[in-house]
Amino acid sequence: MGERLLAERARWPLWLPVFLGFGIALYFALPAEPPSWAGIALILVGGGGILAARGRVLPLMLALICLFTIALGFTMAQWRSIRLAAPVVERHTGALHLDGVVSEVEMLPDGGVRLTIEKVSLDRDDVVMPLKVRVKAKAGQSSATAGDRVRMRAMLMPPPQPAMPGAFDFARFAWFKQFGAIGTVLGPVEVVATGEAKGWRSDLTIAVNELRHAITARILAVLPGDRGAVTAALTTGDQMPISAPMMQAYRDSGLAHILSISGLHITMAAGLVFVGLRSLMALFPSLALRHPIKKWAALLAIAFAGFYTLLAGSPVPAQRSFFMTGLILLAVLLDRIALSMRLVVWAAVVILLWEPEEMIGPSFQMSFAAVVALIASYETLTPKQGAWKAAHPGWMPAAGLYLFGVVMSTLIAGSATAVYGIFHFNRFAVWSVAANMIAVPLTGFWVMPFALLLFLLLPFGLEAIALVPMGWGVEAVNWVAVWVASWCSAATVLAHSDG
Repeated sequence: MGERLLAERARWPLWLPVFLGFGIALYFALPAEPPSWAGIALILVGGGGILAARGRVLPLMLALICLFTIALGFTMAQWRSIRLAAPVVERHTGALHLDGVVSEVEMLPDGGVRLTIEKVSLDRDDVVMPLKVRVKAKAGQSSATAGDRVRMRAMLMPPPQPAMPGAFDFARFAWFKQFGAIGTVLGPVEVVATGEAKGWRSDLTIAVNELRHAITARILAVLPGDRGAVTAALTTGDQMPISAPMMQAYRDSGLAHILSISGLHITMAAGLVFVGLRSLMALFPSLALRHPIKKWAALLAIAFAGFYTLLAGSPVPAQRSFFMTGLILLAVLLDRIALSMRLVVWAAVVILLWEPEEMIGPSFQMSFAAVVALIASYETLTPKQGAWKAAHPGWMPAAGLYLFGVVMSTLIAGSATAVYGIFHFNRFAVWSVAANMIAVPLTGFWVMPFALLLFLLLPFGLEAIALVPMGWGVEAVNWVAVWVASWCSAATVLAHSDG
């Protein structure tokens, strides 16, 4: 058995996120909060066992390493939960006056806004003072922007528990976001002061949110309706302005992943910057022959991918994609070759250690399931595709091979994520392959290049030059989503089961 284990030594690191995830899942599966020393005790047991068994039986050593990794995952989840602990209101408060600093403004489809308020102050001594609150204001009630200190009359309530066993737990989500209450604004939101400073981290968060809000507003000023709303989602990650029917059409057609800035968008954006800049610099022989333009393009592509991830709000799929894309481009800078599956592993390890609560959410699960399945499949398919392409030259076989790649990628990713989609959302998009065959190439070859041009033109106020043609592509994707969603049994609704 030891020889078989040694033969797989190169792939041992691929199990790291598995055992880290097992420890995180163990923590969240407990019916009650464990003692604060539980995780540290498990780490000490695992670490002590490794030291005691060093140099002895290989299977025992590996078992102890696995135990240590599980303990590390458990401890990181527990530490994160303790570190982010914040007061939560215990009951419906009724009307009260609330003061605080706006850290985020999200536009709603009905014209209202959703405000995240920090540095909260209440006028009631009988109500627990939350660290952050999230409140909704109707259209016309608020003109506040990120960084403003505001005063309002509102009603607050605790973050709601799951509607049924196994459903989305907003209270747990709110705990890790430090939302101590949610509520509704009862009157006009008064801006008391603008641009209040709260430290560099808060200032950075507020600045990014304000930039997202400003870009979204400028997009919607040029492109009305769902055309502009979907364009904003692809550019800044803000999906709130999208109408409910259009959002449902994207879900039913299996195109909802296009609206979430993830691997598709980050990779396309970084690739466009890298190829575009390198090609541009190659036009000047004196520059291309004397300087490492390939490395310069890679460095600027990393910077843009980081900016795009930050602008999108840093969702888990975008974090994973940025980390992987960054390592690939870093390999270009260091003249090395990066291994894809190992990139996925280290991206998962970083996210699991940094934000362990993300593991139990659909975003993490579906994102990594799709990428792992695609890489594992193409490790086998790529050599066969290369041999077939060499034996069949010409543009028609190449077009057929591309179509095959799109279909296979959609089938592989769709199959890998289907079980998670069914579990979390109780829905399965039957015709997603057909929808993605049309929408994904359209997004990659038309929409995303104009999105990159949009970022270049925004500082000069010339965004309409890029937005108008980008809107044509977005409208075509919207049409595909609505068309496929109208097909018979486009989305199968599956009953929830506790068993």
